[in-house]
Amino acid sequence: MFRFTDQKYLTQDQYKDAGNLDARIAIHQRFSTNPQGWFNWVFDTLVQSPENAIVLELGCGVGTMWKECAGRIPAGWAISLTDLSDGMLDAAWRSLVTLGRGFKFEKVDAQSIPYADKTFDVVIANHMLYHVPDREKALTEIKRVLKDDGRLIATTVGNTHMQEMYQLLKRVNTNPRPDMFVNPFTLENGQEQLQKVFSQVKRSQYADNLEVTEIDPLIAYIRSSIGATDLSEEKLDELKKDLSAVLEKEGKIFITKDSGLFEALK
Repeated sequence: MFRFTDQKYLTQDQYKDAGNLDARIAIHQRFSTNPQGWFNWVFDTLVQSPENAIVLELGCGVGTMWKECAGRIPAGWAISLTDLSDGMLDAAWRSLVTLGRGFKFEKVDAQSIPYADKTFDVVIANHMLYHVPDREKALTEIKRVLKDDGRLIATTVGNTHMQEMYQLLKRVNTNPRPDMFVNPFTLENGQEQLQKVFSQVKRSQYADNLEVTEIDPLIAYIRSSIGATDLSEEKLDELKKDLSAVLEKEGKIFITKDSGLFEALK
């Protein structure tokens, strides 16, 4: 099974706790060129929901969007945050409990959502549908729990996202797996998948890149990745020297970002 959709690997290794995800979020928070910020951009679409919306997030991770956009959350919203990883749910609870917003936290598999039909005004799947083994089943479940006028906000990445970073990862990996860089739900192929289930699908692109000025966050990102199991420390040391030379000459390391979202209407 591909690691991208191997639920045992994802919950017991890659996302067993917040460490790997935090490392990847950090590099975007520190070095992105778009000052708006990814989570605020996603929230611009989410906040169009009713003032008393019932909201479900699948694969909430550490709950970063809700923390960063806490001041924008309408008082009338009822929000359920779910994830398949106990470690992620624990990290999200610890991060958000001080907000006093009454979030509900629950362990949920997107392929079998334990809520009644037509419960939610909006379902959020933020960079997570590519981890679901049976996406069509999950999408059917999402449609089922949405109200008749409900919508899905599904974010993902495009084919060029972080392409320079993945080249760096390939340089230091001693045993490249064929599935290391296979993404089954992207900006290029996601619309077709969504249109099999939803009546209308709209795609929006987020304009951004990375200009990284420090080595350590790059190395932390590489160590956090799905392809990091077979890293060579010798090659990693060589890479650090090469990156330091680039920084000394150019002052920054450019990395392409290619992200966006689909808004799907039931």
